[in-house]
Amino acid sequence: MLRFFLAVLAAVTLFAGDGRVNHQLSDLLQMFEAGPKDAAVERHITTAAAWQPKREDIRLRLLDFLGHGPKGSPALDPRLGTPIDEGSYTRTHVTYRDTSGNPIPAWLLVPKTNGRHRAVLAAQQTDDGAKDSVAGLTGKPYTHYGKELAERGFVVLAPDVITAGERVYPGAGQYVTAPFDRTNPHWSAMGKMLSDHRRGLDYLQTLPTVDTGRLGVIGHSLGGYNAFFLAAFDQRIRACVVSCGFTPIGNSTRPFAWSRESWFVHFPKLRRYLRAGIVPFDMHEALAMVAPRPLFNYSADADAIFPDADNIAAGGKQVEAVYRLFDIPQDRFVFIMGHGPHEFPEAVRKQSYQWLEKQLDSK
Repeated sequence: MLRFFLAVLAAVTLFAGDGRVNHQLSDLLQMFEAGPKDAAVERHITTAAAWQPKREDIRLRLLDFLGHGPKGSPALDPRLGTPIDEGSYTRTHVTYRDTSGNPIPAWLLVPKTNGRHRAVLAAQQTDDGAKDSVAGLTGKPYTHYGKELAERGFVVLAPDVITAGERVYPGAGQYVTAPFDRTNPHWSAMGKMLSDHRRGLDYLQTLPTVDTGRLGVIGHSLGGYNAFFLAAFDQRIRACVVSCGFTPIGNSTRPFAWSRESWFVHFPKLRRYLRAGIVPFDMHEALAMVAPRPLFNYSADADAIFPDADNIAAGGKQVEAVYRLFDIPQDRFVFIMGHGPHEFPEAVRKQSYQWLEKQLDSK
């Protein structure tokens, strides 16, 4: 409890007059321990071993805000539609069960080549197409990363998240989480998406076409932060690609984006802390939990959704410092600040695909 309190204390701040959280980002390489007469003693993290207690503190704080849903692991009970020929791969509508036993609809893209393949969970962005965009059936070309990876020989699972695609709640619009929040007061939409994506990995591991030792995750925007949360909390992910999905809460011009009053509410419990001017956890902390496994992040300096480019870059430098604690190849951590809007540019997508192939094939 004391360790949790000290970690929160380090992040306490007040809002500035411009609506921005008025403080520097919490230092990933800083720890506080209880010293003589209950004083807080600062300790600087300089080794990978010393990072592990800090990582565990971050994990526990995040779990508190992600919340919890039903216990247990019901049967996946996969149901497959008729495969559709897409040239070099097939596209099949599938469903498998979440932890409550409800179906999760997804597209499964499987190359026609023999053998076991690298596999990725391709997380959707916030658009009307949901999983259809990822599969290349609709949406902007930069959302078609599932289709493009299947063409490169990956098995791809592209599910709908709650509130999107086939999973819109009756009487609610797309990306409206209020029905979920009413019936799951101890959970969060972010926690639910994480749970569902872990079930997606469970399903991928049952497929004879998948090399279960070469699992990755990729996503843009909503899919981007779903990707790094999945990698942070599930060690089965060998490599993670994030596009325009990372932005810190601290020092942000839009701190309430993660706990707004309506529409897509990611962490309802966070709102009461932000109202008090407290940032109890941050996104660069979650991103750093992926270390030392391979991580590729692309962010854009003219992103209207995540507009704090300097803050994003500062968070990236902190995460890089964590990666440098480990004796690993330099290319396991890639952090690109590009010029452009909230998109996943073609050149960067191709770079990330090549990187993903290399990382999943490495020993």
